[in-house]
Amino acid sequence: MLIWIIVLLLLAIFAVLLGKFCLKIVQQSRVGVVERLGSFHKIAHSGINFIMPFTDTMVSELDMKEQVRDFEPQQVITKDNVKMLINTIVYYQITDPVKVQYEISNVESAIENLTATTLRNVIGEMELDETLNSRDTVNSKLRLILDEATDKWGVKVNRVELKDIAPPEDILDAMETQMKAEREKRAGILLAEGKREAAIRAAEGERKAEIARAEGEKMAAILRAQGEAEKIRVVEQARADMIKEVYKAIHEGAPDERIIALQYLETLEKIADGQASKIYMPLQWGEVLANLGNFLDLKNGFK
Repeated sequence: MLIWIIVLLLLAIFAVLLGKFCLKIVQQSRVGVVERLGSFHKIAHSGINFIMPFTDTMVSELDMKEQVRDFEPQQVITKDNVKMLINTIVYYQITDPVKVQYEISNVESAIENLTATTLRNVIGEMELDETLNSRDTVNSKLRLILDEATDKWGVKVNRVELKDIAPPEDILDAMETQMKAEREKRAGILLAEGKREAAIRAAEGERKAEIARAEGEKMAAILRAQGEAEKIRVVEQARADMIKEVYKAIHEGAPDERIIALQYLETLEKIADGQASKIYMPLQWGEVLANLGNFLDLKNGFK
């Protein structure tokens, strides 16, 4: 019985040692590089991997997720000899763990040094204003150069960003003065534009008001003229109606020659005063004059 207990204990110890030296667990998004007798053997992917004891060794585990590295600021000189500090952020990802393991000793340090060198070369070909206003261009140039250089290391550079650009204090003061002048200039232009627009609108309003007043006066004159014409027409119509009524009354009353003669006298008097311009003479003009003479004699006899 004691022998069986000892055997079971030995088996348990062997299982523990086997699990420790032969079974390797690789976490998600990571891979292991396995060597056999000092040479590359295989890639151990996530999960449980069996490793031959004494001959196989997992020399490293690499993270396959995208990495973000914020490198220290680097001093660079622009084409117009302006010194400034720029720090960069590099986003990269391991694509070939075998190359990362055997082509480069420290991939992160290598990327940092390569980024600093490339940044100096790119900024050295640009002037200060272009550097400050063309971040996207600088980012694109850096990414292309770094991606091409790191491809042989099994690394892909996805993106490069210029985080901070710090020109010297005197340059910053000059830039602040220039921006202030630009702001004041734009403010002056906007103020002048506003005044000009207000003057144009005021002139336009005055012109429309003058047109409206002229139209009103014109309409009032037209209405007054129409009123006067209507008044004259009414008076003339009333006169015509009165003449017709008088004429009708005279004829219906069968007037004698003396009344007719008297009416001719009144008409002649109006012609003399300029109140009438036309007179219609009867055919029996002689008889009317004779009656008129008799009427005058009779009138004098009464006096």
